[in-house]
Amino acid sequence: MEQDALRADLYRLLARLIREPADAPLLAWLADHQSDDGIATHQDPVVSALIALARAAAAASPEELERAHFRHLVGVIQGEVTPYASWYRHGELMEQALVALRADLRRLGFTRSDNSHDPEDHLAAMLEVMAMLVEEQSPEAGGFFMSHLAPWAERCLDDLARVDTLFYARTGELGKTFIAEEHSQLAAEAERSPVRIIEP
Repeated sequence: MEQDALRADLYRLLARLIREPADAPLLAWLADHQSDDGIATHQDPVVSALIALARAAAAASPEELERAHFRHLVGVIQGEVTPYASWYRHGELMEQALVALRADLRRLGFTRSDNSHDPEDHLAAMLEVMAMLVEEQSPEAGGFFMSHLAPWAERCLDDLARVDTLFYARTGELGKTFIAEEHSQLAAEAERSPVRIIEP
């Protein structure tokens, strides 16, 4: 379905922006979406947030965003926003949320990349998992979202929306708007899921 492909693309875009700084080609691609022509036939909150991000991309530079990404999302010890489920759910890293997530990822057939240095409960990694589940039209998507993203992702993205770099604030706005929309859709889907997702 075209709608599922668009949802998967948004999950992947958000994952990319949270995981690493936007480079010049990505900023140029985003800047091309400053109008909603061709994106949707009517305004909706996700489209509006995407247009706002596109306008911020047009005014940003890769050098600025490299510094801002480190300050906001990485840091020497940790950034201004700590994009991990265990941090938002339990107040510290490597906690119960990560244990439960790893169990579900194994059951779903996902393995951690050898090139990844982040724990599996990094927001970008979980958004990438959702992109694949949505793209495959997996019946597990709703349960995974409700167990592992719904309890915390909107709060994390709302914190990102408050940072002082316009591009990352707009990334946070797009993320929390999209996740709120997904929450509404996937809550009903999760209730119909035949497989029980492990809770921490």
